[in-house]
Amino acid sequence: MVKPDSAPRTRAIHSRRHMLDAFALCASSLCTAHCLGLPLLFALLPAVATRIDPGESFHVLMLALAVPTSLFALMQGWRRHGRHASLALGISGLAMMGMGAFLAQDWVWEAGWTIGGSGLLAIAHIINWRRGLAPVR
Repeated sequence: MVKPDSAPRTRAIHSRRHMLDAFALCASSLCTAHCLGLPLLFALLPAVATRIDPGESFHVLMLALAVPTSLFALMQGWRRHGRHASLALGISGLAMMGMGAFLAQDWVWEAGWTIGGSGLLAIAHIINWRRGLAPVR
């Protein structure tokens, strides 16, 4: 009896997991670029700063996108490689981003929490991605 080849299915699942980590990593990078670049742009262009304000809903929307995407990708990686570091870093990063979005009263603290959380989340996805490239245990 001939066993069906499961390699194409395994490669497809492997590819989807990496795409989720890649998407989440790009989202974290865009968040960091937004947090660092937008205040700089507003400082350089005072006329624009008074007319354009992304508002607080932008941060809540980005967090609402980051939480399910990141948790799903990190949980899939944890199930594959069984190591908790990337999951713990990712949850810490999401918590910091949440603190920046919901608890910070001053824009400096909001930016600090959000940038720190986004950085941790990006590191978590990089670790998850690299561990996902290793052979299944």
